[in-house]
Amino acid sequence: MDYIDLNGDLVRNESSQDKLLKTLYGSQWGTAVLKVLTQKWISDLSGKLLDAGVSSLLINSFIKNNKINMSDYERKKYHSFNDFFTRRIAYGRRPVGVAGMPDNGIVSPSDGKVTVYKIDDELKLEVKGTVYTLEALLKNGKVAKHFKGGYVYIVRLSVDDYHRYIYPVSGVKTGNYHIDGVYHTVNPVANEHYAIYKENTREYTLIRAKNRGYIVQMEVGALLVGRIVNHHDSRRVTCGEEKGYFEYGGSTIVVMADRNMAEPRKDLLAHTADGYETKVLQGQMLSRLE
Repeated sequence: MDYIDLNGDLVRNESSQDKLLKTLYGSQWGTAVLKVLTQKWISDLSGKLLDAGVSSLLINSFIKNNKINMSDYERKKYHSFNDFFTRRIAYGRRPVGVAGMPDNGIVSPSDGKVTVYKIDDELKLEVKGTVYTLEALLKNGKVAKHFKGGYVYIVRLSVDDYHRYIYPVSGVKTGNYHIDGVYHTVNPVANEHYAIYKENTREYTLIRAKNRGYIVQMEVGALLVGRIVNHHDSRRVTCGEEKGYFEYGGSTIVVMADRNMAEPRKDLLAHTADGYETKVLQGQMLSRLE
C-alpha cells in the first residue's frame, strides 16, 4: 500500500503481506483457505510452533526478506521466533524516554502507518479488511456516542514494525475489554472489496487524560496468531510507558480521542484526505495542543 514516509515523500509499495491478503480475501479459493486458517486450533498450533526453539531457524530469513535494521534493537540471543518478534527497541532509537514524553497531546503508541478521521454519524472504518461503525467496533453504543465529534487514528503495523506499544497519554485507565473475533462466510456489511466478513479479536481500554478528556486505545489482532498481550488492568498510567505487545502477525492499533482532546496534526489530516497513510514511529506526535 502506498504511504507518505518520514521525509514527507510518497512511497509506492505493496508488501508480500499485502499481496497475500489481497489474494486470500479476493478469490474463491482464498476464501476456502481462510475457512481453515481462521479456526482456533490452527491459531493455537501456530502459536505453539512459533514459541518452540526450532522456530528460531526462521529468524535470519525473516530479517533479510523484510529488510529489518537490527541495530534498532537490543542485542541478545533469541530462543524462538516469537522471542525475536517481541524484541525490545534499543534505548534512544525512538522518541520514547529520550527527551521525556509530552503532556499536551497524543503520541503514536507504536510504529506504523497512520490515517485519521473525524468521528460523525456517517463514519465507517476499515480495520484489517473489515468495515465497522464505531459502535460495532467497540460493541458499546454508549462509549461510541461519547466520542462523536472527536477523531480516530488508525495505526497499521506491518510484520517488519516494532510490535511493542505504549500509552499515548498519561492518565487513569479502566480495565481491558476483550472482544473475541468471529468469521462469517456471508458479508452483512457494505464491503465490496472482500468476499467474506470477519471481525478480528480486539481489546481496548478507556483512559481519562489528566482533565483533558478521554481516549480509547484498542489493539486489534492479526488473522492467524496475532496474540494481544497487555500488561496492566485498571491503574494510573504514564505517556510512553509500555502497555503491551503483539505476538506474530501484522496488527492494528486504534486510538479514539473525544472532542476535548487536541486536534490532529494537519499533515496527517491532509494525507488521509488524499488517500494516503503516513509513516510514524512510536512516540511521535499524532496531535498537539497549540
